[in-house]
Amino acid sequence: MARPEQVLVLEPPHELRFRGPFTDVVTATLKLGNPTDRNVCFKVKTTAPRRYCVRPNSGVIDAGDSVNVSVMLQPFDYDPNEKSKHKFMVQSMLAPYDMTDTEGVWKEAKPEELMDSKLRCAFEMPLENDKTHESESHQLSVSSACPVKTEHGAALPKSATSAALDDGEVKKIMEECKRLQMEVQRLREENQQIREDDGLRKRKVTSVPAPQSSSMATSGMREEGLSTRLLALCVLLFVIGVIVGKLAL
Repeated sequence: MARPEQVLVLEPPHELRFRGPFTDVVTATLKLGNPTDRNVCFKVKTTAPRRYCVRPNSGVIDAGDSVNVSVMLQPFDYDPNEKSKHKFMVQSMLAPYDMTDTEGVWKEAKPEELMDSKLRCAFEMPLENDKTHESESHQLSVSSACPVKTEHGAALPKSATSAALDDGEVKKIMEECKRLQMEVQRLREENQQIREDDGLRKRKVTSVPAPQSSSMATSGMREEGLSTRLLALCVLLFVIGVIVGKLAL
């Protein structure tokens, strides 16, 4: 007695194509659709079980539903002159209404209740055009990541270019800092000299109260003026230091 026609709809219907390179696992997807109003049991078998991993390799498809089966080809040394002889078979049967044990149903199934579909396997490597396109895409991505070149052809990162543009300004600021530091040092020495002179003057004019007060007031004003100038110069040095630090970064 001939077997009944397969009720499941297979996509692809006749051939599983695996596209290299085959140095890693390559997966093909087989879709099993059940257009009937009955649940259908299925099994997926292969002539090369050591070369493939199938998930799921068996199960039940509900009425009007479908299942995606992942067929994973294990890595191997590909020979373009060798044709694949691997085949797959999808075996199915209508699930009994009172089914409780799937494995038991397969054991008790009669040959005339089983339906099957066979698929062959095909291996292919990427086309040369595809390889060229991938290579060009890779080169474009690498080129976009390269630094911009100067007029002389030397590649410089953006930070180096910005630093080169600011070298003249930084040099001027550094010279100004040195000048201000010398000015601060001069004012400190002058302030120290005034304090020493003021102390000597106090010791000499202790017998004259009024002039002493006037001299003390004058020296105090001079000292206060120098302290104010010294503080202003320190603040200016701090600001310039911050600017130089930012430009250096």
